[in-house]
Amino acid sequence: MPLNWKLLIDSTNAPDLADFWAAALDYQLEDPSPLIERLLAAGHTDKEAVLEHHGRKTFRGYAAIRHPDDPFDETSGVGHGRRLLFQDVPEGKSGKNRLHVDVHSEPGGLEKLVARLEDLGATRIREVNNGPAGKWWVMQDSEGNEFCAA
Repeated sequence: MPLNWKLLIDSTNAPDLADFWAAALDYQLEDPSPLIERLLAAGHTDKEAVLEHHGRKTFRGYAAIRHPDDPFDETSGVGHGRRLLFQDVPEGKSGKNRLHVDVHSEPGGLEKLVARLEDLGATRIREVNNGPAGKWWVMQDSEGNEFCAA
């Protein structure tokens, strides 16, 4: 049986990076606010562990997005399928990513995809034209994480 997964991405501003990737992939931001309300009411977490983002409560230093067609737990907002979790870390990015996301365009739609990603805050780094293997752009998100648009 296939396993569910999440990819964790270190960040300096998890909610903002989650916003970028939700828009880039057309994923949904997870909404943990019902869980947070219950944890606050029961005294299992405190207000310092929580912040408000887009009018919803979320855990400070964390944000996640999920594929809109995958199942999720309505109690916690956590996806049970394809998801990205962003977690704040004290150090900034250094060096090349060892793992990256490839974002695929519709046939013939690479330039339109790249322009949309730039409008969201991505930066073009270099174009790769590998002949029969294809053409793609190496790009960076707002925190410098490399990804490819193909």
